[in-house]
Amino acid sequence: MQSAADIVFDAATKTYAGAAEPAVDALSLTVPAGEICVLLGASGCGKTTALTLVNRLTELTSGDIRIDGRSIRDQDVIELRRSIGYVIQQAGLFPHMTIEENIATVPQVLGWKRPRIAERVRELLDLVGLPHKEYGERYPAQLSGGQRQRVGIARALAADPPIMLMDEPFGALDPVTREHMQDEFLRLHEQVRKTTLFVSHDIDEAVRMGDRVAILAKGGKLLQYDSPDRILRAPADDYVARFVGADRGLKALTLRSLGDLELDPPDGEFEASLRTGDTLRTALSALLAAGAERLPVADEAGKTVGCVTVDLIREAA
Repeated sequence: MQSAADIVFDAATKTYAGAAEPAVDALSLTVPAGEICVLLGASGCGKTTALTLVNRLTELTSGDIRIDGRSIRDQDVIELRRSIGYVIQQAGLFPHMTIEENIATVPQVLGWKRPRIAERVRELLDLVGLPHKEYGERYPAQLSGGQRQRVGIARALAADPPIMLMDEPFGALDPVTREHMQDEFLRLHEQVRKTTLFVSHDIDEAVRMGDRVAILAKGGKLLQYDSPDRILRAPADDYVARFVGADRGLKALTLRSLGDLELDPPDGEFEASLRTGDTLRTALSALLAAGAERLPVADEAGKTVGCVTVDLIREAA
């Protein structure tokens, strides 16, 4: 497996012809190898432009972007794009190709031999939860939206690139499927650890997905680049505070799980509906919905290990 690569934006600027101000204005930040950085902001803030500067679908006006220390300006643009996975909102699959043919596209262009391609396609379909025997010969129209997006992710990973670019990949999905796909991608990321730039306009998604979050304002100005926890607890200015929302304290509860707490001893014989992997926000919601002072918590094997209370959550917040 190819190692991840760091990405350095060094005063990266893009001004479109005839525009009064830059779309991306002197953006400087570093994405460490293997981390997920979410580019977050309202429409028109330049987050997609910043993303496409990396694979040179949009060319820099000034400044630089370096991948593992090498400027993208010094690389052949075709070779650069082949070395970067790219996932867009509607998956962008070729409708006349089967699922396995879609995933095989880049390895074929790179000249991989057929047995290697076939093995990689099977490996990736299993990795994204779409067994090859069942899905390999289907066409995109025969899949659900979530399944097509999984195939899009598999295709982006096909040549084992060190970097993934994801432009609101789950934005067109319904809320339930979207949350499931977020969980699936995080599970996948734990296995492949690619450096990922992820565009979103949703603060909840950014908190859920990102190791780091870059908040951009209109005109492509970077307002804050930090961990989700720091952005929620210490927004850089009033704009960031308004953008992340007045309920940012509740959002911060999604960053910790019940397994992080020292739970109260088990109490009674009630069956536990909460698990140690659930977030504190999920636990608080369950407590309020049940009108209960305490609820039992089980480990992933289903064994009750303790009880959570509102006071415990308040102390941990």
